[in-house]
Parts: sequence; C-alpha cells; structure tokens
Amino acid sequence: MLNVKDLEVMNALVSKMSLDDIKLANERLSLQRSFLGNQVKRSLTIGDKVSFTGRKGYTEGTVTKISIKNVVVDTGGYQKWNVPASMLTKVA
Repeated sequence: MLNVKDLEVMNALVSKMSLDDIKLANERLSLQRSFLGNQVKRSLTIGDKVSFTGRKGYTEGTVTKISIKNVVVDTGGYQKWNVPASMLTKVA
C-alpha cells in the first residue's frame, strides 16, 4: 500500500496529465487490476474461506467455484455471490 507521500506525488502528477496520459494510465491500472486478480485466483482453492465488501457490507464465505473471471462464494443460507477475484481476501 502506498504511503501518504507517495499518494501526494501521484495526485500532483495526475493533475498535470493530458487526456492521452490519462488513457494510458487507465490502461496500465486495468492491467495491474487483472494481474492482482489472477494472482489471488491462483492462490484460491475450493473450500477456502474468503472475505469481500459486497453491496450489503463486509461479507465472509466459502469458495465453491473458480471461473475464468469470477469466483463463486457461498455466504451461507441461500446466497451465492459471483465476485471478481481482485475483490477477495483470503481469511486464515
């Protein structure tokens, strides 16, 4: 995670960006998000306990299926969520 000084530098650089620079930065951020999601997905197996922040707040559940883009998480009861891997955190 970035510290406060790094965030200030990033904000200063973003304020100087042109539209083309913003498009390039957006593409790079999208690639990084995909990389991190794939990294999380590779570390998961069916039955792992995970957590994420859903529409109804912080949620924990169990991985029931790992798809190409999403991971199916069973939160108990009748609810199963299709969650992008980049939003998941593995719980001990």
